[in-house]
Amino acid sequence: MEKFDKLTAIAAPMPLINIDTDMIIPKQFLKTIKRSGLGANLFDEMRFNLDGTEIEDFVLNKPAYRSAEIIVAGDNFGCGSSREHAPWALLDFGIRCVVAPSFADIFYNNCFKNGILPITLPQEQIDVLMDDATKGGNARISVDLTDQTISASDGTEFAFEVDAFKKHCLMNGLDDIGLTMEKVASIDTFEAGLAQSRPWL
Repeated sequence: MEKFDKLTAIAAPMPLINIDTDMIIPKQFLKTIKRSGLGANLFDEMRFNLDGTEIEDFVLNKPAYRSAEIIVAGDNFGCGSSREHAPWALLDFGIRCVVAPSFADIFYNNCFKNGILPITLPQEQIDVLMDDATKGGNARISVDLTDQTISASDGTEFAFEVDAFKKHCLMNGLDDIGLTMEKVASIDTFEAGLAQSRPWL
């Protein structure tokens, strides 16, 4: 998993509430267990017409936001089913941070396990960042996970809270497998001892 420390990037404004996981990655794209390739269908029913052509008005189809790495969204982002394909699709598209007043719990936790930083802020602070994001390529929002701050393009800075363990994992690029591999020496020692004490196993 890619580490997350600091990020300065274009932010896409998505002032919708209850953006659910079926909107993020529709059910017909859940047949794969590969984490790559899902970005092509991120927000598929919002980005594309039935004939596959782009819906020009959708924010991520606009030239200013095609390279966005941050989404500023409305309340209850990531609600709906618990599909891990949702953060996979966001990450594959290039999104490394989502900022919203609140998140669905399972989606929130899945973000940390897939290299995405979800930031929860009060609505009035979201409004400031949402307004800044409407400037497109003329503005950059900066995130500093070490200091736990997020800054608008004019320097307005907000502090955010994050669980210390989740922060450690994200800053060190540790998903569940990575955490287990950190303990591989202890696991090997245990298994060697078990083999000696119970050779019949």
